[in-house]
Amino acid sequence: MITLENVSYSYPRNKAGILSGLTLDVADGEIFGLLGPSGAGKSTTQKITMGLLRGFSGSASVFGKPVGTMGRDFFNRIGVSFELPTLYLRLTAFENLRLYAALYKGPTRAPMELLSLVGLEEDAHKRVADFSKGMKMRLNLCRALVNDPDLLFLDEPTTGQDPARARLTRDLIRQLKQQGKTIFLTTHNMAEADEICDRVGFLVNGRADVIDAPTTLKKKHGAPVLEVTSDSENGTERQTFPMETIGKNQTFLSLVQAGSIQTMHTLEASLDDVFIKVAGGARD
Repeated sequence: MITLENVSYSYPRNKAGILSGLTLDVADGEIFGLLGPSGAGKSTTQKITMGLLRGFSGSASVFGKPVGTMGRDFFNRIGVSFELPTLYLRLTAFENLRLYAALYKGPTRAPMELLSLVGLEEDAHKRVADFSKGMKMRLNLCRALVNDPDLLFLDEPTTGQDPARARLTRDLIRQLKQQGKTIFLTTHNMAEADEICDRVGFLVNGRADVIDAPTTLKKKHGAPVLEVTSDSENGTERQTFPMETIGKNQTFLSLVQAGSIQTMHTLEASLDDVFIKVAGGARD
């Protein structure tokens, strides 16, 4: 669906360059997450892929065609939800969606159908100026779905949303994947990417040299041990045991037989841990 090969890009006042030989691909029907701190070049990568930024070196193609060679039909096949909502504040939510629908030459989805997907049907006729940031982000996602696109670009899609609403947004993104949509997601929210992405790439120093499924990355960078918290004569005791010999470890088996275990879990790395190892420093 998307292929970037050795892409480099510099803004006029940034001689060092924001991207430096970036290579990655996004498969048809997958949720791909490009992860990294603010300013790493995530949004720049999306804008190049959308055909909004020219002057880059390397090659970039979408739908099997080079970026920049596609006409207006290209924009009928993609949907974009920017980190900062692009909405008309004096219009209602319903009027915004009806206006954006008029820009497409093909069939579009009904405004009320879209608003119901994100829980805004009761606010359909409220002016967007009166919306909270989270509500604007949800309407922004609706706007990206107006033309029922094949490919979705989502930039920090749950910004400004409380945990319950953010979970519903993630559920919607998974539903879109089940419908056959391809989703190119950029975020610095590692937990969110871990939950919904099929594969992730870490954008560090303008490149994404580490790309894989979240579970694979966490297993690779985690410790293969089991941490056990159990009752003891002195209160609570915490011990770790190698996973490969856990079934033969007599100390562990004794804890199981005694019924003294309170909690146990593997010391799996989080995507935050993986990022810190890959980037070698703080995220923001």
